[in-house]
Amino acid sequence: MGQRGASAAFMPSKYVFPGGAVDTTDADVPLATPLDPLAARMLQAAPGPHALAIAAIRELWEETGLALGQPGPWPSPVPEGWEGFAARGLCPSAEGLRFVFRAITPPGRPRRFDARFFLADAAQVAGDAADFSAACDELSHLHWIALTEVRRLDLPFITEVVLSEVSLLLGGGDQPGVPFFDNSGTTPTFRRITDV
Repeated sequence: MGQRGASAAFMPSKYVFPGGAVDTTDADVPLATPLDPLAARMLQAAPGPHALAIAAIRELWEETGLALGQPGPWPSPVPEGWEGFAARGLCPSAEGLRFVFRAITPPGRPRRFDARFFLADAAQVAGDAADFSAACDELSHLHWIALTEVRRLDLPFITEVVLSEVSLLLGGGDQPGVPFFDNSGTTPTFRRITDV
């Protein structure tokens, strides 16, 4: 996790997961290993599963310097923003990326997002998972933190909800579908996305 800047318009000073928007070019970036078919089926809405997986891998790379990738050549030219990733001889890989939560920001917030949250094992990181030296400066105080200690940080509400779901999953309490906290309408709803 990392801390957002005190002057940020959205969630200032909060500790958050790395993340951000899908870029228009994300759908064109190749994956060395595709997203799990079950996750892909549950992510069919626009912008689509491939673009969402690439965006998650790219944002993790940009904000932490951690690469979810496998050795391999890139087609030429390397897309903008991926030069450092490719320079390490890596292609992005969605192997082990698990879709665990979706949330739409409530109305009245400075910024609204339709966010998908992914979980990956740190063993999937190519290289040293404790080396944040290639990170941009969007997040400060980057560090790994135990789930038992994370609630000591200043977290946004939705991050606490996602962490509760992750704790449940890691404890073996698998539920059907992916939780979806939906604030797109006038009444907030909580439901599950299922593979139907």
